[in-house]
Amino acid sequence: MDLQLSGRVALVTGASKGIGLAITRTLLDEGAKVLAVSRKTSPDLDKLAGPNLVHFSADFTDQAAPEAAVARAVEVFGGLDILVNNAGGPPPGVTLPRGSFLHATDEEWRAMFEFNLFSAVRAIRAAIPQLLERGGGSIVNISTANARQPSPINVDYGAAKAGLSNLTKVLSGEFAPQGIRVNTVSPGVVRTPWWTEEGGVADAIAAQAGTDRDNVLDSVVPEMLNLSTGRFVEPQEVADAVVLLASPRSGSTTGADFVVDGGLLKEL
Repeated sequence: MDLQLSGRVALVTGASKGIGLAITRTLLDEGAKVLAVSRKTSPDLDKLAGPNLVHFSADFTDQAAPEAAVARAVEVFGGLDILVNNAGGPPPGVTLPRGSFLHATDEEWRAMFEFNLFSAVRAIRAAIPQLLERGGGSIVNISTANARQPSPINVDYGAAKAGLSNLTKVLSGEFAPQGIRVNTVSPGVVRTPWWTEEGGVADAIAAQAGTDRDNVLDSVVPEMLNLSTGRFVEPQEVADAVVLLASPRSGSTTGADFVVDGGLLKEL
């Protein structure tokens, strides 16, 4: 299926690894031009180098970074058609998962909201005039299944992402008549470096459970969370949903939340 993305300009945040890297790769495969935003590049992102990819180094906890990233996309590629707000997770200095709601300080709550909600607000604010100038476009916000199913070990993260999901609905109603579609993709547990790297979450759980990282990833977590598929979500599976929503082939889809969670959420 032709997704009609050839020549369109996309800005992807958190693009150097995991879900963001998979989104960037898939957009490039579909012929899009991508401004890939991350604090620093990575070997896997460097492998995608070519005329349709430009890396922009930025820390989205910096309030000026989102506007600067949008300006760079317009400078390099002449406009903007797609914004993917993927940057998120624990900001620098914050560690997840937590043991309790009581373990998060005010400063950690602020940092979590800055990175997971306010950075997206600023990017959207900067992007909308550019999208309108092109006659419309698509914004895809990466939320989480925890926005629907609150988790006591990720309480501040889930609250920030719930705000992002709410914002998506508001924006979709206001800007759809002007040709801008705004949707959310909500992953469950995804096999990303946050889980798999040495010293990552899988290692922390393995130490508590008296097992090893591979067993945590392959059995312990899928069983603990009762995943219907019995496995972690792959980053590419999330990327496929994002790129479909970015495509004009999804022209009547706005204000939607695509859940890609391996059956984590059981309620309607």
